[in-house]
Amino acid sequence: MSTKNALQGVGRRWLPRQNTLVFGAAIIVLWLLLAVFAPWIAPFDPVALDPAASLLAPGGNYLFGTDNFGRDIFSRVVWGARVDLQMCVVGVIFPFMLGTTLGAFSGYVGGAVDALVMRCIDIVLAFPFLVLMLAIIAILGPGLISFYIAMALVGWVSYARLVRSQVLMLKHQDFILAARSLGYGHLRILFVHLLPNALASALVFSMSDCVLVLLSGAAVSYLGLGVQPPTAEWGVMVAEGQSFITTAWWITAFPGLAIVVLALGFSLLADGIGEKLGERA
Repeated sequence: MSTKNALQGVGRRWLPRQNTLVFGAAIIVLWLLLAVFAPWIAPFDPVALDPAASLLAPGGNYLFGTDNFGRDIFSRVVWGARVDLQMCVVGVIFPFMLGTTLGAFSGYVGGAVDALVMRCIDIVLAFPFLVLMLAIIAILGPGLISFYIAMALVGWVSYARLVRSQVLMLKHQDFILAARSLGYGHLRILFVHLLPNALASALVFSMSDCVLVLLSGAAVSYLGLGVQPPTAEWGVMVAEGQSFITTAWWITAFPGLAIVVLALGFSLLADGIGEKLGERA
């Protein structure tokens, strides 16, 4: 079972179904508020070094303790929310836009265009997701821009398949036949009538996909190919604290917990939105 599915399973077991949307949204809003008001919430500069305060246990002036450089873990977790939320949003937007566009054209036009898009999907799916993404980042060089490009090149296939299947089902419906009989152009039919009705499943999947992007971003940063130190980012913080896991557990525990909580929030939000759309259907 994948980490994303495990998080969704936890939410289903411990929360009433009607409350998943509320709890998921509350978690996301809380992290958004922490990210927006980080300069006022964080008591210390997240990158300021203080060797005299290194490896202090949680408590007192340092709520989550300090790392080996004397940096406040709480401040770094709060500031790290900005970077990780940015990764979630940007890392989903570009695959979403690319995948939905290609999937819509593929399903609507058919023929050689559909065959070409499907062969591209088969090529991408032939490689393990994380391996292909790491290979692209290694070619482009470490950094957030490389991570976003890799996510776009690898993550679009799921959206393309979802939207293509919806378009194939909808393009023979009566309202599309009526639009054609009225003489509407193909672009108007595709983008005004078909695509808005085909996006529901892709939008739900995008919330769940935020979990994959968050975990992938943390993993890439952990491996030194994503966000670079001394920037406060949760994956970087986990990597920096691995050498002190037995003597200063808080360095890795709190950023790791932040990743889990934010991922759980996106999973619950995706489940809640999916349930609401299912009720309306």
